[in-house]
Amino acid sequence: MLCDFHLHTDFSGDSHTPAAAQIEKAISLGMSRICITDHHDMEVVSPCDFTLDLPKYIPAMEELRKKYDGRIRIEIGIELGLQNHIASKLMAVSRQYPFDYIIGSCHFIDGLDPYYPEFFHGKTEAEGYSRFFQVTLSRIQALDCFDALGHLDYVVRYGPNKNRDYHYQDYKDVIDSILETLIRKGKALECNTGGFHYGLGHPNPCEEILCRYRELGGELLTVGSDAHTPEYVGFDFKRTKELLKACGFSHYTVYHQRKPQFLPL
Repeated sequence: MLCDFHLHTDFSGDSHTPAAAQIEKAISLGMSRICITDHHDMEVVSPCDFTLDLPKYIPAMEELRKKYDGRIRIEIGIELGLQNHIASKLMAVSRQYPFDYIIGSCHFIDGLDPYYPEFFHGKTEAEGYSRFFQVTLSRIQALDCFDALGHLDYVVRYGPNKNRDYHYQDYKDVIDSILETLIRKGKALECNTGGFHYGLGHPNPCEEILCRYRELGGELLTVGSDAHTPEYVGFDFKRTKELLKACGFSHYTVYHQRKPQFLPL
């Protein structure tokens, strides 16, 4: 079973799942290693509080690591909400705490999360998708506080028509620039299986983008379920393993102390 490197617990504002429940599910699936990556989105307006209580989070994760030693390896991670205007704060968080792995994700664009329909008000679906990709590019060009870019086409999960009319070729220039920037800066691309349980029939990003990343020379590739509840831990990982092989990958990437390690698919 592939190692799940994108998991949420009740330390995240949008999850009520105790960390132990996520860990036990991973053990039952036969995983040898996981990384818990709870949300930390600073200076955003949202019904959920996405500010992670780091002084409590880190000791709790370290205690769980000790408790489960010998049963499963637990890496300590975080999902940082990327925004250019808080670059110094993001860098401070990445340096202050002993993270093994940091996902950099774009959740809030122009102050709005695509999760809520308001993001698409006043714009077409294509305009919303294009804006999301353009902002993502500007952020990964400017920021260095992360190890992997999370769910590159996250916006598609919540579009008015989801991925019915979504095609990589329509956004090729900006998406290729995102992929080339990740490769140049030594950052990983995440294959997030949340797209499957959101009904897209594809991971985030979709297969075309994963194939293009490999074609451009991308090698750092993490795999995560984005599970907020135990039933989605490792969701469709068997299917994802074969999908990644078909895209040209023979290995995927895990992290320890912010350093990449390669595991065979």
